[in-house]
Amino acid sequence: MRRADRLFQIVQYLRGGRLVTAAKLAERLEVSERTIYRDIADLQSTGVPIDGEAGIGYIMRSGFDLPPLMFTHDEIVALVAGARIVRSWGGVAMARAAEEALVKIEAVLPENDRDRVAATKIFAPYMGISDETRQAIDACEAAIEARSILSLAYRDEQGSATDRDVQPLGLWFWGKVWTLVAWCELRDDFRMFRLDRIAEMKAAGRSYTPVAERSLAECLRQIEAEYGPQR
Repeated sequence: MRRADRLFQIVQYLRGGRLVTAAKLAERLEVSERTIYRDIADLQSTGVPIDGEAGIGYIMRSGFDLPPLMFTHDEIVALVAGARIVRSWGGVAMARAAEEALVKIEAVLPENDRDRVAATKIFAPYMGISDETRQAIDACEAAIEARSILSLAYRDEQGSATDRDVQPLGLWFWGKVWTLVAWCELRDDFRMFRLDRIAEMKAAGRSYTPVAERSLAECLRQIEAEYGPQR
């Protein structure tokens, strides 16, 4: 990550009026605490209103470069509901990001709109998605981003075991069930794999080059050709 990007991310993490330790910032940005101390000092020297000190934590005073976000009532409801769903049903990193997003959205809303966040009565109660599935979501998302081939030990609906190397293309959520959409090298075709049926998943140590005929867009085109448009 470029230093300029890291400084920007530090400012984003400190928004919302919460105390954040250097250790937590270092963990999230994958740098040393010493680097965080140096970055904080540099930001403070340029006028960014960050208070705190090493060993205690840092907080940014409200009002710094935070133009108000103008959302309609329905847009606020949609954002809050979406973040709550992800927090309950997403991966570990995804859930943490949803929590951060809610804090940041509330922090930059005009004061008269902030009550709408808490007033949104749409919830997504946690219904038992396992820690293993949450971790699998994160692993799949990272592999999709990096275009890394995954090796799966998979059991189908009948319990039959099979090993597959797949090119991960996307994740689909069906309401409690997540599936990985991928190009299966064994079948030489698109396949979907339920994350809760993956017994083991690891990086194959290879990457793939995207091609149109093996893309997520092509997979969707084939599904729509057979079943009609997907909403």
